[in-house]
Amino acid sequence: MSVFTPVPESVLADWLKDYAIGRLVELEGISAGVQNSNFFVTTTLGRYVLTLFEGIPRAELPYYLHLMAHLSRHGLPVPGPIANRHNEYLGTLQERPAALVVRLSGRSEMSPGLAHCGRVGAMLAGLHLAGQSYGRRQENPRGAAWRAATAQVLRPFLSADEQTLLDAEIAFQATVDVAALPAGAIHADLFRDNVLWDTDADGGVRIGGVIDFYFAGYDALLFDVAVTVNDWCSTPDGGLDAERAAALLDAYHAERPFTDAERAAWPAMLRAAALRFWMSRAADFHLPRAGEMVLVKDPNEYRDILRLRIATAPPLPR
Repeated sequence: MSVFTPVPESVLADWLKDYAIGRLVELEGISAGVQNSNFFVTTTLGRYVLTLFEGIPRAELPYYLHLMAHLSRHGLPVPGPIANRHNEYLGTLQERPAALVVRLSGRSEMSPGLAHCGRVGAMLAGLHLAGQSYGRRQENPRGAAWRAATAQVLRPFLSADEQTLLDAEIAFQATVDVAALPAGAIHADLFRDNVLWDTDADGGVRIGGVIDFYFAGYDALLFDVAVTVNDWCSTPDGGLDAERAAALLDAYHAERPFTDAERAAWPAMLRAAALRFWMSRAADFHLPRAGEMVLVKDPNEYRDILRLRIATAPPLPR
């Protein structure tokens, strides 16, 4: 979440007249993230998050908003989108497609322990199971076709060693039989900063919210697990913490057991997940967009993670 397009308070106050959520009290830009313009919005009736979509085609946006509504109806801690007086989730603000969602409680945990990883694994399995009944289908926007196209744009900015790594990994991923894996709606970006934590009545940790579904799509469920493990269970040098990985994978497996095909494909999926984020971060780094508040993440982190995942990967639970 970043701010590429500023929104004056007077403009937002007028725009909110099309919603039944009260009058504007406070507007605050959000600096985290890298793709869209995001703001915390407080009104006389509640707290919300406003997103102005900077690069996603308008025709694709209903997939994400209705997916969030679907998962919220199934009891998952997902921010439900707010409909305007015309019963539409998607509006237009500052000449950008725009949407409001409920602001959930909690804050991100950037140093997760075993309990955090276990709860994330169980929640991700629940999200995948609930997503099986989601009627819309839209392919993963950062899947194989995106990798092939983006690789050609990135190559001139990479060193010779990095070009060799990129070309070899894209060729390897083309040999993986993804069609043999269970598939469905996936989050595709379940990093630590996209999960909000709260405390329960006994003082334990619980997930208060899962946010930022704007990379979601239809793909192998195992790819989503790999994205999550690569972030939640990595050590500072990019290796995998065996205990945290086991906690996350065991909790997921208890809700949605892994198949034999998924066990065989697990090392390749860890590599595919690392490749995706190396490439997207490299694109953001070398081809930045102008903005008021923009966060650009280090692409070398996931380049190094990819090299480590090529070398070794932990097994899935049996």
